[in-house]
Amino acid sequence: MKKPWVEMSIRDFQSALASSSPTPGGGTAAAIALGQAAALSIMVCDLTIGSEKWKDGWEISEKLLPISIDIMTNSARLADEDSDSFDAVMNSFKMPKESEEEKEYRRQEIRKNTLVAAKVPMETAELALELLNHLPDLAKYGNKNAISDVGVCSLLASAACKGALFNVKINLSSLPEGYAEDLENKALQVMEECRLISRKIMDIVNDNL
Repeated sequence: MKKPWVEMSIRDFQSALASSSPTPGGGTAAAIALGQAAALSIMVCDLTIGSEKWKDGWEISEKLLPISIDIMTNSARLADEDSDSFDAVMNSFKMPKESEEEKEYRRQEIRKNTLVAAKVPMETAELALELLNHLPDLAKYGNKNAISDVGVCSLLASAACKGALFNVKINLSSLPEGYAEDLENKALQVMEECRLISRKIMDIVNDNL
């Protein structure tokens, strides 16, 4: 059984990422980035809760802490699922195609697995956006000694969101037009929301540095 990416050392994961193997790739890297963003969010929440000086930030921190823990856990799962789903696409292309029946079955398997390979990074992007949507209040009311950490958290979450959406787009581009229209529209919406909220967070962070 393959070792989960998050259980590797940083050096071993980077070596795998740098290899000529198609997986892990950008989708897995985006999920890993999301996990790092969530970890920073957890840290800032922990540094805020219980400190009288930052009492105004207790409410958002207590709300965001379990959300961030859940996102960090799911990001590890998504890192593996992203690689596994693309491996399934590649294996579909290796299926026999001698008879018409084999060709049709192969075609359907490619489409099915490609759609899954698009849905996995879509989940990564949506979780990244969920985290981003909580960061303006954390930046405003959380421990100001950790404001730069909120900024890095935001940048990592934004990169995770946008990077995951690149993977959604490239997978959907190989499917017939209209095959996954709902997913295409959702990806566009999430990208725009990510752009807007990321700018808002950066403005707050820069104002508090």
